[in-house]
Amino acid sequence: MTPSTPDRDFAPFRHDGSDIGVLLCHGFPGAPGSMRDWADRLVDAGYTVRLPLLPGHGTKWPDANRTTFDDWLAEVTRAFQELRARCRAVVICGLSMGGTLTLRLAELYPAAVDGIVLVNPSVMTTRWDAKVLLPWLWRVVPAYPGIIGDIAKPDVTEPGYRYIPTKAAYSLSKAWPVVRADLPKVTAPVLLLHSTVDHIVEPENAQIVRAEIGSTDVTDIELTRSYHVATMDHDAELIFASSIEFIEKVTASLP
Repeated sequence: MTPSTPDRDFAPFRHDGSDIGVLLCHGFPGAPGSMRDWADRLVDAGYTVRLPLLPGHGTKWPDANRTTFDDWLAEVTRAFQELRARCRAVVICGLSMGGTLTLRLAELYPAAVDGIVLVNPSVMTTRWDAKVLLPWLWRVVPAYPGIIGDIAKPDVTEPGYRYIPTKAAYSLSKAWPVVRADLPKVTAPVLLLHSTVDHIVEPENAQIVRAEIGSTDVTDIELTRSYHVATMDHDAELIFASSIEFIEKVTASLP
């Protein structure tokens, strides 16, 4: 793992390589640093890579409360459209809420997405605080202490906010049922990687995605040694290698 620096952790990343593009979407309330090692591996494989910083992230947590899921979707849509304009194929990869964004792009642009890679994606929650408290809590409490860095590997720190911005979190919770309802519209090949132990996103999420997407080409891989932020955990190499193999497979026969 490359040493952490502010620029590496919180700045957007872009690299122009081959005519195969890969878009990486980070999670909430994280930052590009959680996926930067993955981006580097994709660069080494020769791909054109975009890893945007989502609005309201990577600065101070109050900034997130001035943004919504639609703002985050707009940012990854811009990056996706840029890749689509210069590349013959585009694969989208997402971690956690980045997986939610990845699914939404695949729902909205089914003919333009050549494959998606999901790492612990979220489309719902069973947590009572999010289901019962959050709909009114965001009006009176701007943030509360959250879980960041759910990583089994010792001495690894995930970049991101240590507080959950409640208004932004509520926006995400409202997006989940919309994304879930449209899962049958996802027809692109899917690589689904999910941790057996995850303290942030419940295992039911991966089960729902697997059962309700419209894709017939689905590869399902369990991550047995990692927690939620698996891209920085013991299974990171498995994620990187399997994603490159997946990208090669789904783009090999494209004109």
